[in-house]
Formats: sequence, structure tokens, C-alpha cells
Amino acid sequence: MRLISIFCTVAAVIISATPLSAQTLLKGAVPYFPVEQMPDMTKWLPAPPAFDSKAFSYDISQYEWGKERRKDAARAAMAISHASIDPVDICSHFNEAFGMEITPEKTPHIFRLLIDGMETANNITIKPKKEYKRTRPFTYFNERTLVPDKEDVLRNNGSYPSGHTVIGTTAALLLSEINPAAADKLIKIGYECGQSRVISGYHWQSDVDASRFATSVALAKMHTSKRFVKQLKKARQEFKRLCRHSTASMAHLRL
Repeated sequence: MRLISIFCTVAAVIISATPLSAQTLLKGAVPYFPVEQMPDMTKWLPAPPAFDSKAFSYDISQYEWGKERRKDAARAAMAISHASIDPVDICSHFNEAFGMEITPEKTPHIFRLLIDGMETANNITIKPKKEYKRTRPFTYFNERTLVPDKEDVLRNNGSYPSGHTVIGTTAALLLSEINPAAADKLIKIGYECGQSRVISGYHWQSDVDASRFATSVALAKMHTSKRFVKQLKKARQEFKRLCRHSTASMAHLRL
């Protein structure tokens, strides 16, 4: 019993000492850089607009715009689907534009690049969220969102910047590096991922706008990682191989 007690005590100490950067948002992700090694967003982007500023009036007008967009059933459904942070769900938004289904089984190298890249990019949001502790729109107005089951979880999580926007934009940019021919369609989807956070009531427009710039900074940082560069090469090779296989299969069917 004494040994068990000692083991439990040691385990508890180890768990409590685990840095936040060791915890991942996306299941199975291994970030290229921890939070501490990512560029500090608070040093090169301004703080979010104060609630009594003129700039905040735009956030309010966009919040009202988002509520109007909810009346479009198809767009509302899209915003709800964009709320998921399951890696397979995120990838599914891009499958058609990318030209193939992105899954751990069918495209393991592409999938690995995406989940590790999205997790890395999300790390750039951790410090500003804690520092600014910005109130989310649905809390500010005391109104319901399109995804009510997430309200309690995210109510006290800083609104600025938007992690979902960073994740969606990262996926769009990485997939564009693999399949440049589809870049316009992919980036459009990434853009809509961000707007979905305004429509759903979880973020101000200024949260989303700042997140898009932060994503480009995070991606530049990733390109300094040797592991990232190697994984990007593997992903591109996998894409080309699967495209050749698909072309050969279609040619065979036409015979």
C-alpha cells in the first residue's frame, strides 16, 4: 500500500508539472513547436478593440450580420459543422476542393501534416487568449449561439484570437501548398471557416481578422522546422502518387 501511495503521489506531481504546451487540442497531434517557441502575437498585433471604441462598432455590426446569416439554413448548417475540432471533420470540409478524401487511412502523410500543422498554428493563440481574456459575443449580449452545447466550455476562454479560424486557415494554406491548382477553392473554404465563428456567435469579426494574419506568421515559423519540411515533401509525394493512380484507374475504365 505504501508503494502504491508513493507511486500515486509521484504521478500527480508529474501531471501537475506538465506544461500547457504538452497538451494538444487535436487528438493525435504532435506540434512542430510548443507554445513557448511560437512568435508572440501580443508583440506585433494590437490588442482587440475596447468595448467603448469606434472600432468595436464594426464588431457589433458584424455580429448582427452573423445573426442574419443564420436565417440561411445551408449557411447555418455550415457554421455548425465548422465548430467541430475533430481532425477528420476538419479535413472533410476540404475534400471536394482538394480532389480526394483526406483521412489517416487513405492519405496518412497529408493527414499527419495537417493535424501537426493545425496544432502548431493553434499554439500561437494561447498567450493572447490568456492575456486579453476578451469576452465572447454570446456572453457580452447574453444570447444563445448556433452551437449551444459548447457555450459553457468556451464562455471563459478568451475570444481573441479565434483558434477555429487559425485551424481552418492553416488547413487551407497547407493543402494549397500540396495542390496549388486548387488553391482558390481551398482558401475560400478556409475563409468561410473563420466567418462561421462570427455567424455562430462565438467570435467578434476582429478576432477572426487578427487570426488570419497570425496564421501566416505561424506557417512561416513552421517552415523553419526540418520535420515540417520533410513531412510537407512526403505529403506532396503522396498527393502526386494518388493522382497518378487515379488517372491510371480512369484510363483503364475507358478501355
